[in-house]
Amino acid sequence: MAPDMLAAPVLSSERAWFASLMCGAGWPLEGSDDAERLRAYCAVLPLETLLPLTEQASRQGHRAATVAAYRTWIVANPSGPQLFAAWFNLGVELAQTRDHAAAAQAYSRALVLQPKLDQAAVNLGLALEAQGQPDAALAVWDQALQSTAMRVALLNHRGRLLDERKRFTEAEAALRASLLLDPAQPDVVQHWGHARQKGCIWPLYSGEIPGLTAEEFALQIGPLGALALTDDVALQRRSVAGWLARKVAPALHRLSPERGYRHDRIRLGYLSSDFCAHAMSFLIVETLERHDRTAFEVFGYCSSPEDGSAIRARVVAALDHHVPIGHLDDTTAAHRIRADEIDILIDLNGLTKGARMHTLRHKPAPVQATYLGYIGPLPLPELDYIICDHWVIPPDQAGHYAPKPLPLSGLYQANDSRMPELPVLSRTSEGLPKGRFVFCCFSHHYKITESMFKTWCAILRAAEDSVLWIVEDTEDSKANLLARAASLGVEPGRFIFAPRVGPAHYMARFALADLFLDTSPYNAGTVASDALRMGLPILTLSGRAFASRMAGALLHAVGLDDCVTTTHSDYATRASEIANIPALAAQLRQRLAGDAWRRSIGDSASFTARLEAAYRAIRLVP
Repeated sequence: MAPDMLAAPVLSSERAWFASLMCGAGWPLEGSDDAERLRAYCAVLPLETLLPLTEQASRQGHRAATVAAYRTWIVANPSGPQLFAAWFNLGVELAQTRDHAAAAQAYSRALVLQPKLDQAAVNLGLALEAQGQPDAALAVWDQALQSTAMRVALLNHRGRLLDERKRFTEAEAALRASLLLDPAQPDVVQHWGHARQKGCIWPLYSGEIPGLTAEEFALQIGPLGALALTDDVALQRRSVAGWLARKVAPALHRLSPERGYRHDRIRLGYLSSDFCAHAMSFLIVETLERHDRTAFEVFGYCSSPEDGSAIRARVVAALDHHVPIGHLDDTTAAHRIRADEIDILIDLNGLTKGARMHTLRHKPAPVQATYLGYIGPLPLPELDYIICDHWVIPPDQAGHYAPKPLPLSGLYQANDSRMPELPVLSRTSEGLPKGRFVFCCFSHHYKITESMFKTWCAILRAAEDSVLWIVEDTEDSKANLLARAASLGVEPGRFIFAPRVGPAHYMARFALADLFLDTSPYNAGTVASDALRMGLPILTLSGRAFASRMAGALLHAVGLDDCVTTTHSDYATRASEIANIPALAAQLRQRLAGDAWRRSIGDSASFTARLEAAYRAIRLVP
């Protein structure tokens, strides 16, 4: 019987049979009688009738049946008016199975049939990106025909992908075009503003987006961008609070008991995605090793990559319990932490990449603190403390912070006292001039503000026989820095860009410079500690916020209080003095000689004892 002659009772019977196939009864083999029967049914099955069946099958985990159903419908309807929609839906299902190549083919077929299907262009680009073809993805998005709403989406995807490829000038242009179409996009403002920071595209904001005020820009620039934008703690807190409200929904139930547990040893849980070759691990590893096991039991909740590094192996060995949670969703991870009855959970990510804020919102431990990862206000209700010291969060600023500051009795920063084996370097091998004063800064370029760079150029003009050695971050930021320097009367030859290298090579470089010029309002942290360890003096500019006071805390700890300034004018004057008076530079070097770092910043045993005292003070016992 021809498909168009099927009687109603037969259709009803076929529908029930088809529904059973979609629910996992087993798809007919190609060439079988049932396969022919299926095609005949699909030829008279409207796509709108197929859709609820495929949606239900996908929800129940029968995605293979859903893919097969769409493929069968497409074969049975080679010229139907809804064919483009079937190809699009097939692409969506294939993308969910991570068959990105087949998904891309399906989206392409949909676009051939319906060039104005905006979402197919978006999804095709994403499928190409997932296959490692970013340039092809960008080309698709560039060529797509789109409505205003879809143009916004395409520009946002384009900007995101260009940003990931460190093409910041192009990224910010795409994101700016999106904001000109629709300025009410806080997430796009964040990515646009931070792309400008990373590319050193200045001024950072001067009203380019109609309808977006300077205050709104500051509030929407995102947690990391806010630290490099301002040292106004209250403004940082408002910015982060807005981001959390958009991104991190509260959990339905608290998991841990409010009054804590009774354990013979305090159970510490360290939560991190950076237990690998990351700056955080280099700082914390010896503290993990030194914890007093008669009083503490140490758990590491780890969503870090298995990078095979020596530092990762050392961190894992330092834990009493290494608990991988990278494969767990936030709710499951929270329940795992609760099952271990952790007394104090220490979040080492904050709002950096890999953060598990949703895990913390379940309150899996009765006491939760954040440390090292994000050094700014983090007003998440389930966090109880931010670990700090009295310098980085002074009493007059403590009230602006959330969670509550937990100041240690000395320096806040953990450190590893072990010195790695370093290569032998020379100024010649690193492309540095002999006999000239070498300023350096190895911080990321997004920390370099327009005002700080202007001050650096003033220092170079005042210290004529000097150069500035900075890390080679991106081509965009390098070009923009050199162009700005030229406009300020400093020739490009005064800047030397250092390529990225491994940890030991990076550390050895510090010994070749004469003075580290710190950034502000976002100071160097780990980098500053490394410089001082290698005997390199630092000049910093301290403000009001934690991020702007990190280097100052280190300098006070090591006894270089006279290298802490509070204004751009004093910073420039002090730098020029040090560069122009050889005896002054030599004196600073001498004060860092010998075991000065090891006795202060690098005294890991003393630090661990002070940290453990703080843990004892905040533990809850029923």
